[in-house]
Parts: sequence; structure tokens; C-alpha cells
Amino acid sequence: MGSFTDLLGASPVVLDGGLGTLLDARGYDASGHLWSARVLREEPDAIASAHDAFFAAGARIATSASYQVSSDGFLRAGLSETEAARALGTSVRLARESAERAGTGHVVAASVGPYGATLADGSEYHGRYGRTVAELEAWHRPRIERLWAAGPDVLAIETIPSLAEAEAVARALDGTGAVAWLSVTVAGGVTRSGDSLHDVFSVADETPEIAATGVNCCAPIEVTTALRAVAHATRKPAVVYPNSGEEWDAKNRRWMGSPALPSDLLAEWLNEGAALIGGCCRVAPEHIATIADTVRRPRP
Repeated sequence: MGSFTDLLGASPVVLDGGLGTLLDARGYDASGHLWSARVLREEPDAIASAHDAFFAAGARIATSASYQVSSDGFLRAGLSETEAARALGTSVRLARESAERAGTGHVVAASVGPYGATLADGSEYHGRYGRTVAELEAWHRPRIERLWAAGPDVLAIETIPSLAEAEAVARALDGTGAVAWLSVTVAGGVTRSGDSLHDVFSVADETPEIAATGVNCCAPIEVTTALRAVAHATRKPAVVYPNSGEEWDAKNRRWMGSPALPSDLLAEWLNEGAALIGGCCRVAPEHIATIADTVRRPRP
């Protein structure tokens, strides 16, 4: 094992990739309202094996299968709040056991997905929930507290689509003693809801519990602009884990292009100061291995 702070001191650090992508490739059903949380409940060994695969590929951080776990989401699926709380704990335990198998220097990030993820309607990609900052804070705080109590090294607060939800998360972290990173999803150089990246990263800068900030679940071409915005808004380390290099062909309902993250972009992100770098949707262990090789390679 290790600590998140120790890893940051030896950055750049390789993150894992798309958990749902790997589960799907291995034939597990991560569809439906609960996504990978269904596999977490019914086939936990599959989650453990996925963590092991990303560690074997060179990742140093396992992100727990808690992104889609919430009381609201479980209730909508006909389950209970108790089952949701149990699933949060299980997700961290499985990631911790995998980190221990991987050995010293491997840590656990507990995934904290956005409010929109529990709705399972894609609203995390626009952020227009019709909820106030106070309402979002009240929704996030119990899950943040439960996940931190489960014993991860860091909270991965990810795929946040708006400044309002970033502010809500910052308030929800206040006084918890947690260590977190805040990662937003972006398009066209702004958040999915159209907010300034500088404003979002400034929220991270002002929040003691947030140790790093950046972007995830976005096109690779968005990352360099985001890294520069991080550098202008804060001295905190930058985290980036975009989707693969593929594009979704909505007409034919298939992914097009190469899934690999372009090597020239990986080098560019490292030169722009990325301290934590991995992948999100459609990024598999073989792509994480490429990132790990790039990170190990001497840079000019």
C-alpha cells in the first residue's frame, strides 16, 4: 500500500481506466440504472479482477465501483438505503484488497459520481438538474461521509458538469477531514453546463480538502486547454483522465476510430504538468499500459 500524498510527491502518477468498459469487454452486464453497481452487488469478484488488471497494467490507483451507488439510485432500482450503504463499503474494500495484492505504492480512490449519475438519464453531461447548490450539497454530503469512513486514500469526485455542483461538493467536503480530487467533465473548453474552467478550478484552489483538480470523461483534445486552466487557477496538482480516442457514431450506434490515447497528446499533457493521468470511458488496461510506458520514458 501507500498514501495518496506520497504518490503526489513522486508524480506523475498513473490512474486506472474505464471500469465499466472492462466489465463489458469481459461479458458482464453493466447496463441498466445501476451500471457497474449491479456487478458490484451481484458479482464482486469481477470488480476485484478488474482492479487487478489495471494494477498489472501499471496503474497506481484503483478507483472504486461506487460511481453509480447512491441511496436514491438504489431506491429507484427497488433496493434499500441499507444496501446502498453496504455497496459503498464493499466497493472500497474490494479496491483496498486489490491494492494490497499489488503491493507497496498502490492506493485506493473512492469514486464519487455527480448527482446526474444517479438519475441514469445522461444529465451529468449537461448539469441542468433543477437543484440549488444547497440541495446538491445536502445530497452529496452523506455519501461523501460514508465513503470516507470506509477508508480510501482519496475521494475521486468525478464527472462534475457544472460550477454549481463543484461548489456544492466543496461545501459537502467542509469539515469531513477527507482528501479528495475534483474532476469536471468538459466540452469546448468549458464545463458541460458552459461554466468557466478557471472558476471551477478556483473553487478547488479555495477548498483545503481538495488536493488535486482537473478533468475526466471528455475528448482527449480537451485536456491541454484544461491543464492550462488549472495552472492559471491553482498551484494544486492536475489530474486528467479523458475518454479514449474514439468518437461515437450516433447514426450507426458504434464507436469509430482508434481507442488508443495518442502518444503525442500524452507527452504534451505531461509537459503541461499533469500529475495524475489515466483514462475514463473506453480506456482499457492495454491503454493504461501505454500511459505507464510513456510516464516512465525520459522527457526532454
